[in-house]
Amino acid sequence: MVEKAVYQGTGRRKTSVARVRLMPGTGTITVNGRDAAAYFGRAVLMTLVETPFKVTETVGKFDVIAKLEGGGLSGQAGALRHGISRALLLAGDDYRAVLKKEGLLRRDPRMVERKKYGLKKARKKPQFSKR
Repeated sequence: MVEKAVYQGTGRRKTSVARVRLMPGTGTITVNGRDAAAYFGRAVLMTLVETPFKVTETVGKFDVIAKLEGGGLSGQAGALRHGISRALLLAGDDYRAVLKKEGLLRRDPRMVERKKYGLKKARKKPQFSKR
């Protein structure tokens, strides 16, 4: 019995972590046991997730099985995109230049700023009263 190649990648964004398994197939994306379109609900997030495939011209060549944890839907979609990009690196070295040029291999370092005491949020101050 010949076993299919499985490529794994871990993606991160904000507080979300995506554990991605990539294998040759028809292009189905499964997230936490559900179809990705049903899981994310918004077309914008689906286009974000599919960018690594469009850039490397591998749309419909790989099946994706992903486990997502933490954060919200937008952060999870970004983490999934990062994980798919990293897994594609293992699938073929010729994808590296294209993925790197598009900035898909770099983890987005932006995080939520912490709340400060005396303020309502990280930077929002209470309303100033002259009298």
